[in-house]
Amino acid sequence: DWLTRYGYLPPPDPYSAQQQTLESLREAVKTMQRFAGLEMTGELDDRTVEMMKKPRCSLPDVVLSSGPQRLRRKRYALSGTVWQKKQLTWRIESFPISLSPEIMRTLMRSALEAWSRETQLTFSETQGEADIRVGFVGGTHGDGYPFDGPGGTLGHAFFPGVGPIAGETHMDADEQWTYNTDQGTDVFAVAVHEFGHALGLSHSSVETSIMKPYYQGTLGDHQYYRLSPDDVEGIQALYGRRDAAPRPPPRPTQHAIPPRGPTYQPRPPLFDRCSTHFDAIANIRGEVFFFKNKVFWRMQASRNLVSLNPAQLHHFWHGLPIDLPRLDAVYERQNDSRIVFIAGNNFWVFKDTLVETGYPRPLSDFGLNTDRIDGAFVWKHNKKTYFFRHNRFWRYDETLGRMDGRYPQDTNLWQGLPPEIDDVISWVDGNTYFFKGSEYWQFKDGQVETEPGYPRSIARDWMYCRSESLPPQPTEEPERRDQQDCNCPCLQGNDAALWKASMAVIGITAVLSMVTWY
Repeated sequence: DWLTRYGYLPPPDPYSAQQQTLESLREAVKTMQRFAGLEMTGELDDRTVEMMKKPRCSLPDVVLSSGPQRLRRKRYALSGTVWQKKQLTWRIESFPISLSPEIMRTLMRSALEAWSRETQLTFSETQGEADIRVGFVGGTHGDGYPFDGPGGTLGHAFFPGVGPIAGETHMDADEQWTYNTDQGTDVFAVAVHEFGHALGLSHSSVETSIMKPYYQGTLGDHQYYRLSPDDVEGIQALYGRRDAAPRPPPRPTQHAIPPRGPTYQPRPPLFDRCSTHFDAIANIRGEVFFFKNKVFWRMQASRNLVSLNPAQLHHFWHGLPIDLPRLDAVYERQNDSRIVFIAGNNFWVFKDTLVETGYPRPLSDFGLNTDRIDGAFVWKHNKKTYFFRHNRFWRYDETLGRMDGRYPQDTNLWQGLPPEIDDVISWVDGNTYFFKGSEYWQFKDGQVETEPGYPRSIARDWMYCRSESLPPQPTEEPERRDQQDCNCPCLQGNDAALWKASMAVIGITAVLSMVTWY
């Protein structure tokens, strides 16, 4: 998914279901390594993976066409669009909380002057309509390129052209923005890069270029910064060389900034996906979401993580209490595709990313006589919702809006399942997965006994962690039901028939109705 997102692989074709060949994947990795200045091995070695984890611009490095791809030589790249005028206006529409508006205006002015110093372009700040509009925004913000919280993608800008979005420059409000310090993220460095995009430059693979896609730290004192030769050559190819006439003196109202930035307040550390235990896990629109406190990781149906860094819960779903410490369970209803969030003895219902009116509501609305739950999911094989708490589980009919009779039942009906799970999902592969601590169990198709070889590591199989500290996988298969004495409660007569009916496998797996959302 990383290679596709940044242009090294074409997106999958939903009509032909064509898969990438091993050779095409190797070539894509080689292209990425060449662009990043790494040894071109074609393998996802440690240096390559570390480079993929670095904070960076969210725009693609390579724009793929339908024809054969060629590696261009190391140099600047042009987007193909330019401003049809040399006098451009700019304004800041929203500010970060860590830097004052006065400092921000000075830094943005200097970032633009880094480009105008080498060309015939001029920039003037305005409070009205502007060509280049700077905003610090978080999460999903309406342009189709959502931010992912601290780390990961830092900013993006839209190339010159016709339309209301041309020139817009966005930076992730969740970053700890600083200036000329070795902590946080240097806003001046990111602004110079993103303004390069807003003027028509694409990413460069030259090591010294400011248009290199990866964040490389502070640029030093903004008053003395100068573009690299590659950047100068690129911007002059678009707008020409600067006239020999002397530059006008700086405005007397320009604020001076000390060589070092303001005092940095360290942000809370991010959770390590490879060692954390998740609060809730859910299958939503065919993707798996792993929730921890107020953040989450997102895995696509192709089993690719959208980002190695977590995203902010409240920037994705709007309407949960800001002070909500954690979630207990999340699931998507089968009958109307609404998403249910459960925390403590309350629950909220969402339509896509917005909470519906009238929530929260108490768990007693489901007929549950418990203070909270450990997990919840919809079983694809009977379309019923299951709630788990300690060693008991309930079955709920969303269509009828009532709890089924004979519940709660004992969780030992799920053979091999540990007590007090963290959560459970039924995924697009038709299998059911239970999670607890650092391990998970697989129940294949509609079976109610765990598969041999489980439990397995969540970090290794779901979070793509390669650590020597991870526990080894089990080498002995657990006993199956036909190899041991059955200690499950016996159900007779109509009760047995009802139980078997509830566990019957539907012959054809229902196709999920997908909705475009973020």
